[in-house]
Amino acid sequence: MLAERIAAYIGQPLGDVTIGRFPDGEVFVKFVENLRGKDVFIIQPTCYPPNETLMELLIMMDAARRASAARITAVLPFYGYARQDRKDQPRVPITAKLVANLLVAAGANRLLTMDLHSQQIQGFFDIPVDHLFAAPVMINYLRGKNLSNIVVVSPDPGGLKMAYAYAGTLGAGLAIVAKHRKSATEIDALNIVGDVAGCNAVLVDDLTSTAGTLCEAARMCREHGAQSVMAVVTHAMLTASGLERLRQSPIQELVTTDSVPCKDWHGFPVTVLSVAELLGEAILRIHNDQSVTSLFKV
Repeated sequence: MLAERIAAYIGQPLGDVTIGRFPDGEVFVKFVENLRGKDVFIIQPTCYPPNETLMELLIMMDAARRASAARITAVLPFYGYARQDRKDQPRVPITAKLVANLLVAAGANRLLTMDLHSQQIQGFFDIPVDHLFAAPVMINYLRGKNLSNIVVVSPDPGGLKMAYAYAGTLGAGLAIVAKHRKSATEIDALNIVGDVAGCNAVLVDDLTSTAGTLCEAARMCREHGAQSVMAVVTHAMLTASGLERLRQSPIQELVTTDSVPCKDWHGFPVTVLSVAELLGEAILRIHNDQSVTSLFKV
């Protein structure tokens, strides 16, 4: 459990809180210990089921605020609803902004999160936002594999900045897959910009659920002569269909983090790296009013 690993790194026990449900399904929260004047960090990735986890987080923050906590920091290793960050068609919401408003209204004084789907979401908040990157943890793992002739591939144009950071740190080549999204579950990959022939392709992305983008990009890499393909994804929100797609794809290994609870991978080769030390160090520095700038660097 990520929260337990973070607490162990910090050297503090987890807070004692009771979370339950009323008979009609409403969420009930009670902090068992005194929070008056305390610096409270509430760790809750708003992942599956997103509505349940989000409501729990909001109610916990409201309870902490009414218990006279001095400061409340919402720690979201995964920020749910981040993909709905703009109006890309008529009559649709900007739910990422709505979630930001809800967090602040519930009592958040600060947000600590990791690998947002788009960094502009930080601008949705009028409170301090510390946006960490899982790249240092991922890159250390990739270096340990001693792969040669690496090309970092962004599976879509939106991930180019992340791929560029990986490529620069690893001293690797860079490629990008141009895609057209048919629907929320269907991807039509169009072309690949860059040379992957004879190379070890490393697909990098912030999150995946149906794995459509990853798998189409992986197939395109193999069609263009890539020697091997592996995927590096911070938040693995894989559905059953997404996992099946991965099993049938050319991807030989998926590297991800424990930013969301791990699931049964049904034999697919998945390496889960912990970001507990990264988040724990950020929490310590925030609490001690120290700089967290060095933690943002890849």
